[in-house]
Amino acid sequence: RSQRELATLGYFNPEKVTPSPVPNMQDGTVDINWAVEEKPSDQITLSGGWGGVFGFTGTLGLVFNNFSLRKTGKLENWTPVPGGDGQKIGISAQASGPRFQSYSLTFTEPWLGGRKPNSFSVSLSKSVQRVFASNTDFSNVTQSLLINGVNVSLGRRLQVPDTYFTLSHAVSFNQYRLNNYPIFAGLSNGDAYSLSFVNTLARNSVDNPTFPRRGSSLSLSVNLTPPYSLFNLQPDNLRRVEFNKYMFDASWFTKLVGNLVLNARAHFGFVSTYRRAQEIGPFERFKLGGSGLAGFNLFVGSDFIGLRGYDDPNAAASIPTARQGEAGGVAYNKYVLEMRYPISLNPSATIYALAFTEGGNSFADYSTYNPYKLYRSAGVGVRVFMAAFGLLGFDYGHGFDKIPGAVGQKTGQFHFTIGQQIR
Repeated sequence: RSQRELATLGYFNPEKVTPSPVPNMQDGTVDINWAVEEKPSDQITLSGGWGGVFGFTGTLGLVFNNFSLRKTGKLENWTPVPGGDGQKIGISAQASGPRFQSYSLTFTEPWLGGRKPNSFSVSLSKSVQRVFASNTDFSNVTQSLLINGVNVSLGRRLQVPDTYFTLSHAVSFNQYRLNNYPIFAGLSNGDAYSLSFVNTLARNSVDNPTFPRRGSSLSLSVNLTPPYSLFNLQPDNLRRVEFNKYMFDASWFTKLVGNLVLNARAHFGFVSTYRRAQEIGPFERFKLGGSGLAGFNLFVGSDFIGLRGYDDPNAAASIPTARQGEAGGVAYNKYVLEMRYPISLNPSATIYALAFTEGGNSFADYSTYNPYKLYRSAGVGVRVFMAAFGLLGFDYGHGFDKIPGAVGQKTGQFHFTIGQQIR
């Protein structure tokens, strides 16, 4: 267990965490010396791309994984930033000229109080998308969507049923400012607000965060807004956002032979209202397909679920419920089997190949929900983890099922991912 705790800190090479027992014959005790090899933990993301309605879009992200807020008051500690207390600061910016900008700032204290692993996190975000009257005149904005968000969370490790369990609570507030931006029937102008409370019970016994060989990761999340409609405070479900949302994620790792690892995953998500007759609004829905990256879509609070071998959401050949306006589905399920084999376990460039088969679907309403109705795919891929850039993924997936009414559906798709894809 101590070996796992050291490996998952992220500061040491998990392949080189080596115990050395030192017995004391006189009192019958044993000390353990741990040999570790430090590795870089800070990360930078710098990328650019061309395509879609935005043209060129650039991304810059910085993550400092061993920050020290306590040392910020002394200039000599800025080399380039003060470090040593294990705090985490993440800064990211994405922009495509005046049409699209997105900014976020996150701070995490993993040992609040300094005695127990109680994590405290605060994040701020701001995103804006604009549509102009012409591609050359940026003074006349015809449509815009602005999202301001803040999230505060507190998590702690549990002792029961065992110490692999964690429980976290978060408060999330989002403001949506719409200017002639039709995201749902009856909602295109004015402000909408979302105040929700997120409670997550999780258990993680994975032995290595970079290339797990054994263990499991389970998570049950419940996201609730106040039940305004039950108190007759809300005539509709648009301006004062109301929903209850449930998500379950499970991942198991099994070492088959040598370093060949089988990873099995299952994911479910449901969003609903407090009153059965009340229509489910456009917020907090599920959009399925492609790499699972949100890209430049600013749709309010959607969860983007990857499904390799099929188009990203909002494309003409994407999963049907993702093509019904911008709403997406109110329920989804997804199942994955993945075989992994390491090519290099060097901490500066961990590389492993994989072969996968998966299936999933999202549903526009509960009357059509069927967990066995799946869009299936299979393929191969590779993951590259570099300390300075994080996890990069490259996949080729072949979709086996025809999407009804899809225009220009391709049977094979290449996908690129950044970071660890949870779902």
